[in-house]
Amino acid sequence: MSHTKTEPEIASRVAATRTDTELVHDCLDGREEAWAELIDKYKNLIFSVPIKYGFPREAAADIFQEVCLELLTQLKNLREPQALAKWLLMVTAHKCFHTKRRGQRMVAMDFPALEVHAPALPPEALAIVAEAEEEQMLREAMGEISERCQRLVKMLFFEHPPRPYRDVAQSLGIATGSIGFIRQRCLESLRKRIEDMQMP
Repeated sequence: MSHTKTEPEIASRVAATRTDTELVHDCLDGREEAWAELIDKYKNLIFSVPIKYGFPREAAADIFQEVCLELLTQLKNLREPQALAKWLLMVTAHKCFHTKRRGQRMVAMDFPALEVHAPALPPEALAIVAEAEEEQMLREAMGEISERCQRLVKMLFFEHPPRPYRDVAQSLGIATGSIGFIRQRCLESLRKRIEDMQMP
């Protein structure tokens, strides 16, 4: 029996295969679906930063909305689309840092040209940014490996508690004894994708 992908699944796969340059260009052309894809691509990255800072989910959602608004208003000033992820991280980190330090719900930050250079953050904030960057790289690499590998890796490493091999095999329609071999191939594929992304 064939597996029919839902619309969200299809959108997620499309977003994973399009570059930031393509998405930004289409956003500036007024294509709403491109904006939805761009937010879908980076929503976990943005949301993870206030969560790591210790904000409750409601406050994290407020910060997420503020960052999205900042992106919407400043996207036309973007000079280097490949720097978008770094810019989003720095904007989010600064909003979190100043919100927590001043005890306010939100502090307006001005990044007129979407530059990645901004006032220095404390070491603990930079550590959060670095961790979020690594997680985003993993998410993007996951989107570029096969669907079966994605499902296998998620079931073995992202579910808590991890599924027993027998359940994983049944879900994927494979023999239990073959999981170790397939897992190794999937992890190798994932490792290569991450290495490619890290190359200048």
